[in-house]
Amino acid sequence: MTRTELIELIRNDENSGVEFKRDTIENRDLAKELVAFANLQGGYVLLGVEKDKTILGITRDKLEEWVMTACRDKIRPELIPYFEIHRDFEPGRHVAVVHVERGWTVHHVWHNKHRTYFIRVGTQSREASQEELERLFQQRGAFRLELRPVSGSTMKDLDRRRLVDYFARVRQQEVPLEENEAAWRMLLINTEVLSENGGNSPTTVAGLLLFGRNPNRFLPHAGIDAVAYAGSEKDYVAKERSPLRGPIMPLRNGQGEIVENGLVDQVIDFIRRNTVVESRIDGKGQRGEHWKDYPLEVIRETVVNAIAHRDYSLSATDIEVSLYENRLEVISPGRLPNGITPARMRTGCRAARNQLIKDVMRDYGYMEHMGMGVPRKIVRGMLDHNGTDPDFIEDGERFIVRLWKEPRKP
Repeated sequence: MTRTELIELIRNDENSGVEFKRDTIENRDLAKELVAFANLQGGYVLLGVEKDKTILGITRDKLEEWVMTACRDKIRPELIPYFEIHRDFEPGRHVAVVHVERGWTVHHVWHNKHRTYFIRVGTQSREASQEELERLFQQRGAFRLELRPVSGSTMKDLDRRRLVDYFARVRQQEVPLEENEAAWRMLLINTEVLSENGGNSPTTVAGLLLFGRNPNRFLPHAGIDAVAYAGSEKDYVAKERSPLRGPIMPLRNGQGEIVENGLVDQVIDFIRRNTVVESRIDGKGQRGEHWKDYPLEVIRETVVNAIAHRDYSLSATDIEVSLYENRLEVISPGRLPNGITPARMRTGCRAARNQLIKDVMRDYGYMEHMGMGVPRKIVRGMLDHNGTDPDFIEDGERFIVRLWKEPRKP
């Protein structure tokens, strides 16, 4: 770091990535700040700087050794920070810079044989709540919430008809006889639809979402709230409001025809009712639907991505589908997973938050094996349809995909 860069850091004050400390602090206090930074996006601890930006300078002998020892003894897994001293930052006063990158795993402070997880929230480093910790492990790929057992659920909470359809028709494998509960339990445990939790075998979150009789009984936030507005802004008076509930997967008959919609197809039907869909005859003389406002393939890919990749640890909100006179918005709870950004999505960068849900939706043909649905189907689909470029927006703890009905005026 150059002197100019250090001056700029201090001038901009403490924030989500910068903390000022005296070098007389306890080693566990330094560990706390570094752990919080590593569990967010990385950051700097400036030793020898007061909270009011006064430069006190460093006073501790063998400061570098003390910092490295703290990172080895007080942090698990250990961190190796970047360390440097800017001598005579002010005459006779030195400032030490301790920098950590974003951790590839979740770090904690180890003190008095007790572990404490810290996160950075603005200018504060504080202990993570249970929900925050679960999301943190999930973001680092160390914990898959979709495989967590759903307390109180059993195999009876799964729709056996949908399971038979999936294993027999989609996967084309033999299925146990209806009355062979032990064989069904083993099959569902091996495919992670059930959790092997002693003798209870509750459903996993993914299993219940995919094939549950009534997923919202246990997971009330697992539905989709669909609203069609007459204008371009939210309004209490809407053309239609529909809380869409039920399992993700549809139920099909022996001919492959849908007899009970899953969540994706419920959304498709809602949008069909509230947009212009024309009947046309193609060049082969076959009659079919023409989706005038938004292409069906784009809508389906957008909804599928929202269901497959949302953060199911956020229990306060459903997926939102909002249809306005000039646009369609699909809002998915949670940040993008594993370092994905909107720009990376456009290039086809892939990362799965809910791998089992993604795999099953791919088995049903809702997702392609190449994982290029965003650039190939959503972006290219809207450009080919009406020349508009979809918006991909990460807004706090939610992700928004916005499709435009017509080109926007400059």
